[in-house]
Amino acid sequence: METTNYIKHLTGVYNSISSDTRLNPSHISLYMAIFQLWNMNRFPEIFFIDRAEAMQLSKIGSQSTYHKCIRELEQWTYLKYLPSRNHFKGSMIKMINFEKSIT
Repeated sequence: METTNYIKHLTGVYNSISSDTRLNPSHISLYMAIFQLWNMNRFPEIFFIDRAEAMQLSKIGSQSTYHKCIRELEQWTYLKYLPSRNHFKGSMIKMINFEKSIT
């Protein structure tokens, strides 16, 4: 994603969330936590996340819930998730552009 307009992106995401019956509060909370981490990293095309940090920010207490939600967010095209087997490096995330989904 070239330059990100924070408000347009969030508006597009909320439009998608409001009509997506598959999502539950854990999905939304995790997405918002990842969005905040993306924001803190200044919106790079791809960035690394730490599972423990994302779980803490999203208030998800179970690793199985975290993994289920992040896999489903990828499956439902909210983000691209590139898991890492290296605990020191973290997994990579690429955010999907929601700026164009504003109606």
